Amino acid sequence: MQRAERLKQDQDFVAVYRQGKQFRDKLLVLRTLRTGRDESRVGFTAGRALGNAVVRNRVKRRLRAAVRSLSLDGGWDIVFNARQGTNGADYQQLRSSVERLMNRAGVLLGPTA
Repeated sequence: MQRAERLKQDQDFVAVYRQGKQFRDKLLVLRTLRTGRDESRVGFTAGRALGNAVVRNRVKRRLRAAVRSLSLDGGWDIVFNARQGTNGADYQQLRSSVERLMNRAGVLLGPTA
């Protein structure tokens, strides 16, 4: 994921949380906000309740890989929040959850691979 595609600033996360739409399932919470940009930016959060830093970083790496495997439509700020059961899920479950939520939110380009 390129630097321009990452959501890093606190004020960007706050804007998505306050103004964006929320979609959830048993593993993830997805928040989306339409922006006027050409590219979409994605951010990931994992709270301490999920586990120690090693666990949280592993979950975020797996989520980044799942998002990289999909084609995003431009002009979105997207935040994924890992829920409690995410740590025990395998990659296929995470990718399936990511794809399902992003389809519901309407942020994917056409059919996915």
